[in-house]
Amino acid sequence: MINPKVKSIMAKGNGAYVVHSILEQHIQNYKLIGYNPYQTLFPPYLYKHMFGVTKKNTDIIHTTPDYGIFSHKRDIPLVITFHNFVLDNFMKAYSSILQNTHYKTDLKLFTQQSINKAVKITAVSHFTAKLAQDFFGIDEKIDVIYNGIDTKSFVPSSINKNSKKITKVLFAGNLTQRKGVDFLPQIIKQLDKNISVSCTGGLRKSNLSNFDLSSVNILENIPYDKMPEVYPKFDILLFPTVREGFGLVAAEAMACGLPVVATNCSSLPELIDNNKGGYLCGLGDAADFAAKINHLAASPKIRQEMGEYNRAKAEKYFNLPDMITKYQLLFEEVMDLRL
Repeated sequence: MINPKVKSIMAKGNGAYVVHSILEQHIQNYKLIGYNPYQTLFPPYLYKHMFGVTKKNTDIIHTTPDYGIFSHKRDIPLVITFHNFVLDNFMKAYSSILQNTHYKTDLKLFTQQSINKAVKITAVSHFTAKLAQDFFGIDEKIDVIYNGIDTKSFVPSSINKNSKKITKVLFAGNLTQRKGVDFLPQIIKQLDKNISVSCTGGLRKSNLSNFDLSSVNILENIPYDKMPEVYPKFDILLFPTVREGFGLVAAEAMACGLPVVATNCSSLPELIDNNKGGYLCGLGDAADFAAKINHLAASPKIRQEMGEYNRAKAEKYFNLPDMITKYQLLFEEVMDLRL
């Protein structure tokens, strides 16, 4: 079996970095080089991470398209994976003026340059693949490799939670507008009194003063490797996100046997089967989200059935071995093209 030496140069603090960290743990000769995301404020500085990367010690570079061009080196094949997509007009309403300017100018340029240099392009969902393909007019097929969850670590609770008087709802992810944090106050106002909502701090530091989270229990910043201990303590995942490339949090919660109440948008219908593994609600429709959570809180039986359905789906479609195998085959294919 070919074991190509793969380098992955990535910004820290997001789901993409988590996925590439998992690849490093499970693929021989895969090395992740992480950097502070603030370094992207001066993109040429990213070239410094390529010092020491040579054709002798690197067969493939695997990264994301946003700053992938700064990881490109002549004679070393570049593989890029779209973990998300924010360049289309839809995101304008959910981004700041500075973000929108960034998306329309340098980030669009950098992404196009990465696409031009890449020998293989993948995406983490069919939605993201089509969005990127249509936006940039990419002729070649974008392979879809779903993110894989370690279903031996992310497991359902062994404790019977149905006798509890309080139904515990979890919001997990970076506390940003894109994740739907600003919808939380209106959702919580319409929840029954026997429901509590908690938020994790996310992988990046967030300015909590931007949002009214006075009615939310803010959990301390939890390292990613501790998240398998967190999900089973809750009964429902609340995921009112605006845009997801995949939805790693949703898949992790599914593996832990939680029903998911999420936005009916982007990649999430690929993960959550409406009325089977949870509910898909209208974007920003606080009343719909609250009604679905209230319904689940009143029915432990439905929560259990949906949780079991989600666990089975995560094991079948979003498991770690499948993801690892598909990336290994992809890298071997790239090596074959190189010969």
